[in-house]
Amino acid sequence: MQLSDGFVGTVGNTPLIRLQRLSRESGCEILGKAEFMNPGGSVKDRAALYIVLDAERRGELRPGGTVVEGTAGNTGIGLAHICNARGYRCVIVIPETQTQEKIDLLRTLGAEVHTVPAVPYSNPDNYQKIAGRMAADLDNAIWANQFDNLANRQAHYETTGPELWIQTDGRIDAFVAATGTGGTLAGVARYLKERRPEIDCILADPTGSGLYRYVTTGTPEVVGGNSITEGIGSSRVTANLAGTPIDDALMIEDQQAVTFVYRLLREEGLFLGSSSGINVAAAMQLAQRMGPGHTIATILCDGGARYSSRLFNPQWLASKGLTAG
Repeated sequence: MQLSDGFVGTVGNTPLIRLQRLSRESGCEILGKAEFMNPGGSVKDRAALYIVLDAERRGELRPGGTVVEGTAGNTGIGLAHICNARGYRCVIVIPETQTQEKIDLLRTLGAEVHTVPAVPYSNPDNYQKIAGRMAADLDNAIWANQFDNLANRQAHYETTGPELWIQTDGRIDAFVAATGTGGTLAGVARYLKERRPEIDCILADPTGSGLYRYVTTGTPEVVGGNSITEGIGSSRVTANLAGTPIDDALMIEDQQAVTFVYRLLREEGLFLGSSSGINVAAAMQLAQRMGPGHTIATILCDGGARYSSRLFNPQWLASKGLTAG
């Protein structure tokens, strides 16, 4: 029999999808790693699993313990699943600006959810800092700390990067991805650069983030107004992202991201979230720069159902000056 060991055993080994229409249009192979097919529904399942397993190995998380995290949603969802599977309590602190779908799902999964005002990281009441204080006040508890916990980056160095290398038979010219915690881009870029330094590793950034300038000038500096995207972009360089070999950055406007979200739905049959739209928009922009004949991979982060009330709501899009494309 070919069996997986529960929820944990089904994380990773996601398909690599050739985006047919976009590949024909660009003359490049545009490939999307189907991270929405992880059991918890997003790329963040990988980081959540590695963070919990690492804490167990270190003896910091013992049976019956608690996992506390500040999250825009997907890491919390992954942690809630894993806590259920391994017998832990899960406490989530989430900015109240995130979609109601994600907040409701976290509660359905059994997490204790605290919604808080969205404030900058420099503010002591930032959701991440609140989570850290809550964990410190509990016995047998960890703060997952996905932004600066290097187990996040290690998850992608040990799994996502090798999977991409194997699935492309090493014939990959570029990898492009947006980043929030930095874990996915950092882990994959490190692995791919070790295999072949010539592979271009590119950061895709929404407006309102400081990482585009970090890559292009060396100093994080916010450019443009706030983006509608959730869970990506940052005003600081996390421990996971620091030192990552990044060749360049692309800034993607919200309308570009939304246009590609709807193209993925209507032309490829893929119902995905806004971070996937940014990633694919960046992959297409990179294909135009590199020219035909190249293989470019990116991440299809999560499904669109978590954003139905916003991203797939014409009235909400119009209120932001956006259209379905």
